[in-house]
Amino acid sequence: MNKEEQLNAIKEDFINCQKVLLAIGDETRQAILLVLMGTDCQTGLRVGEITEQTHLSRPAVSHHLKILREAGVILMRKEGTKNFYYINVRSELGSLKTLVQHIEEFMQKNY
Repeated sequence: MNKEEQLNAIKEDFINCQKVLLAIGDETRQAILLVLMGTDCQTGLRVGEITEQTHLSRPAVSHHLKILREAGVILMRKEGTKNFYYINVRSELGSLKTLVQHIEEFMQKNY
């Protein structure tokens, strides 16, 4: 792959990662992700539990959870009327790894 092809691949990677980068780039969402990472992956947490641990309002937590869900970073499991949120281990976060690998390969090859 020549330099131009590599740059085009990296450009595509950036496009593919855009939603995830925007979702995880926010400090509040990072705090929510850290709380979720501290729990059992299968069990997850309810909005109220996340609210307690982050000291954010319920509407704020719900808003940020929606953004994280739309980006594919977290998932929600329904149990009756209760919703549990947890990290999506097969998420779009893998696309970030590909982006970083392509950038590293480009830098090693061209500099």
